[in-house]
Amino acid sequence: MLPSRREAIRKRERRVVETEEERSRRLSTMAQHGQDRRAEETEEQRNSRFSDMAQRGQERRAEETEEQRNRRLAVMGQRCQQRRAEETGEQRKENTFWGERNVYVRVNICKKNKSEAGI
Repeated sequence: MLPSRREAIRKRERRVVETEEERSRRLSTMAQHGQDRRAEETEEQRNSRFSDMAQRGQERRAEETEEQRNRRLAVMGQRCQQRRAEETGEQRKENTFWGERNVYVRVNICKKNKSEAGI
């Protein structure tokens, strides 16, 4: 068996018997390493990472079945409903303001583009 495969098996076995506290510590350390790495990356590296993430997302969505797509969209809808149900009145006002502002900006951009195009 390859050394890397043996190591992967050992890691998996350790995770099976780790306590909740050990698991929490391991995940916290992993998250901190990720934050440190991102804090040191250049804008070019950041853009490349975002581009890779977007590409993987597109590939995943291209391969999903209709049933998987429907499930993904249903989960998104449920999360949206939960967020709306949990938001305070002040948050609701702010979200409505920014939503209306974005619509206003988009409408004006469309009008500007149409007028520039002579439409």
